[in-house]
Amino acid sequence: MNRWITGARPRTLPAAVVPVAVGAAAAAAAVGGPTDVVWWRVGAALVVSLMLQVGVNYANDYSDGVRGTDDVRVGPTRLVASGLASPSAVKRAALLSFGVAAVAGLTVALSTSFVLLIVGVAAIAAGWFYTGGPKPYGYLGLGEVFVFVFFGLVATGGTTYAAIESVTALSLVMGCAVGALACALLVINNLRDIPTDREVGKKTLAVRLGDQRTRWFYVALIGAAFALCAVGAIWRVPVLLGLLAAPLAIRPIRSVLGDAAGGALIPVLGETGKLQLAWGLLVTVGLVL
Repeated sequence: MNRWITGARPRTLPAAVVPVAVGAAAAAAAVGGPTDVVWWRVGAALVVSLMLQVGVNYANDYSDGVRGTDDVRVGPTRLVASGLASPSAVKRAALLSFGVAAVAGLTVALSTSFVLLIVGVAAIAAGWFYTGGPKPYGYLGLGEVFVFVFFGLVATGGTTYAAIESVTALSLVMGCAVGALACALLVINNLRDIPTDREVGKKTLAVRLGDQRTRWFYVALIGAAFALCAVGAIWRVPVLLGLLAAPLAIRPIRSVLGDAAGGALIPVLGETGKLQLAWGLLVTVGLVL
């Protein structure tokens, strides 16, 4: 069981929880309070988000493993590359995770709009073809686009829609902030893996930008999340509570700008996840105040 928990990569799960919390809070802000939110649909949206994240993690493990791009790896253990699980077993785990996400999403779509089915299918397809298929777009430097769209805008705005059957401008602004922090997690992974990705021809955005520009891109993403709090304050002033998470950004930014590399970037991933969780909690509280 421990190997499957490892393969699910728990440190990346804040990227699935935060958009749902922020989206639900944005919904509550729009209708005057939490009592007017349909909470069972928010719960279903959380299942969708979590299972998509886990499914993507297993799918990446499988696809990178069978391609051999994980044979030399600095980061967290991968199941296929390390031999802890067979490729077929990891593939089944990915498909099962996507299947659970699909069922949960279907329940929301049946009670709101079938447009969500199209969004759900697109999200699952994007998750699989990130590193899967003959031409994975994650190998072309488009991974951050997927993360920003589906774990930022879609997850946040989609949760708001599930909760109140409406998407608000505030939910989209905060979705952009959530997407920036989710991208920061991916950027740390890709910054760490630049040397090995370059060797196997995996042209992530980090490989394309190069080491130093990727480091500043990470800082820009963190800064954007806090700047968007100020934009969100146009609708809901207490959302500025999110700025209180800023001290948690100091240590990872220092590490990144201090040229931390390889294994030294693994703790930065955890610190960025903690920053994302703290920011998400504070913004959630600010939205419902």
